[in-house]
Amino acid sequence: MTDTVPASDADLLFRVFNEVGIIAQLSSTAFERVMPEGMTLAQFTILNHFVRLGGQRRPSDLARAFQVTRATMTSTLQRLEPKGLVRIVPDDSDGRGRLVEITDAGRAVHADCIARLAPVLEDLLARIGRTPFASALAPLTEIRTRLDSLRD
Repeated sequence: MTDTVPASDADLLFRVFNEVGIIAQLSSTAFERVMPEGMTLAQFTILNHFVRLGGQRRPSDLARAFQVTRATMTSTLQRLEPKGLVRIVPDDSDGRGRLVEITDAGRAVHADCIARLAPVLEDLLARIGRTPFASALAPLTEIRTRLDSLRD
């Protein structure tokens, strides 16, 4: 594909989402390279979710938020719990239900992952400059918010 003006709005949107997808893939790979041994991006994103939003969540709510199956979420949580990064406790409002919460160790691992990524991000910032990132943040946030509102 060339850098010419898109032929249509659909083409423009496809190109934007294609770029976002490629950026997501490249950044995920870069992040996974620096994460601690045994930490996956899926596990990190769960820790990040709790650091950002706090509180407790049902596994089914986490699965819905991450748009994965309950089985996939259960599998990821079962990898985090033995490491002491999340705690899974009974849900007092639902006899069979469970709630998940991040632990202090989970917060520490999250901070360690961010610290390990910092040199990669600093290098990228030095190469590209701050302006493209600052300019992109508001439109990307708007797109994410609108797409999130369209989910089931």
